[in-house]
Amino acid sequence: MARTLKHLRSGITVLLLGLASFAQAGIGPAEKPDLKLGFIKLTDMAPLAIAWEQGYFLDEGLFVELEAQANWKVLLDRVITSELDGAHMLAGQPLGASIGYGTQANIITAFSMDLNGNGITVSNDVWETMKPQLALDGDKPAHPISAATLKPVIDQYRDRGERFKMGMVFPVSTHNYELRYWLAAGGLNPGYYAPQSGDTSGTLQADVHLSVTPPPQMPATMEAGTIQGYCVGEPWNQQAVFKDVGVPVITDYEIWPNNPEKVFGVTEEWAEKYPNTHLRLLRALIRAAHWLDENNNANRAEAVKILAQSSYVGADAEVIANSMTGTFEYEKGDVREVPDFNVFFRYHATYPYPSDAIWYLSQMRRWGQIPEPKPDDWYMKTAAKVYRGDLYAQAAQSLIDDGLLAASDFPDFSEENFERPFQGALIDGVPFTPKTPNAYIDRFEIGLKADQTP
Repeated sequence: MARTLKHLRSGITVLLLGLASFAQAGIGPAEKPDLKLGFIKLTDMAPLAIAWEQGYFLDEGLFVELEAQANWKVLLDRVITSELDGAHMLAGQPLGASIGYGTQANIITAFSMDLNGNGITVSNDVWETMKPQLALDGDKPAHPISAATLKPVIDQYRDRGERFKMGMVFPVSTHNYELRYWLAAGGLNPGYYAPQSGDTSGTLQADVHLSVTPPPQMPATMEAGTIQGYCVGEPWNQQAVFKDVGVPVITDYEIWPNNPEKVFGVTEEWAEKYPNTHLRLLRALIRAAHWLDENNNANRAEAVKILAQSSYVGADAEVIANSMTGTFEYEKGDVREVPDFNVFFRYHATYPYPSDAIWYLSQMRRWGQIPEPKPDDWYMKTAAKVYRGDLYAQAAQSLIDDGLLAASDFPDFSEENFERPFQGALIDGVPFTPKTPNAYIDRFEIGLKADQTP
């Protein structure tokens, strides 16, 4: 169900707030004040919900309708056709569209919505086969858990002539690349794409067969036995625990601490046609992200109540709170402190660093979605075209000038701001070198290298 602003403020209040913000920001009035923005029912859509609920959109003179979308393809298509003005997107969607993988369209992002926030869950049967191999930390499994512990399970399936199948949410999703990264780090081949020959299944030479499943359907699809596990954002890992159908085995924070997640995307044409509107959207989203993380996550309990509403995520508040408030439950009863499971603002989370884009592009190349080798400067140019730090800096600087946020809340905009700071090492120990992407790609034991094609 769409969420609209018509009942939140009176027309007079809207006018006063709008005029005040116009005067302060040094940004002209929105060329298009009435907007429809799309999202998928995941907790990382939170900046959109909070910008609506806290009145930040109205502060910018924007009348926003938030509308849940059926799946990521529908969401992207509706942004491209202008049915949506912008949307909560998978980070790979603007990049994939811009390079013509799947859909050709010029999509840009000037706002990173969050860091971390995903997990990998397996069915109860798979977990019971994995458990005897796990090292213990006291009486609980030691983390992180390697995908190598899946090998006996996969061998059992192979011996029966069956495929071991896992779900992810979209071919260019973080979830696809994180699941592939985890599997390959454990010595398992997640398969290759071969678009040049018409094979977009991503299952060539696969030990584990990956397929697309919409996030809210993940637990039920696994319970039905169609898939044996999945990688998804919250609350759908915790939902498996609450429904007693599966066990989360690893979070993406354990795969790569402070990895980039979703973005807010618009078409390049839309951004050029409505520059003030875009900047005002960015201002509202930046303020919402700050609210979510301020005072050491003090607002998260309130955020959980908001997200639990059917017009947003629509899951039980208890399920959402399990990860949104700084904890994460693995096996039922195994609740651990993970304060950075969801990061919306700290660590400069909202800035669209080019290194984020380059990591996604490197994984597209590694698994064959980019079938031919590209020079390093192609990665740099593609990242600069799609990830628009210049627009982010303009919106952020206006918030600083207005006294709404401090300069210390943001990167130093006089610096290059190429590589995302505050990130830990990847689970396989392979160093990410965004300025030399081809050298990075060539370091992997499993994956395409140099001039290889699938």
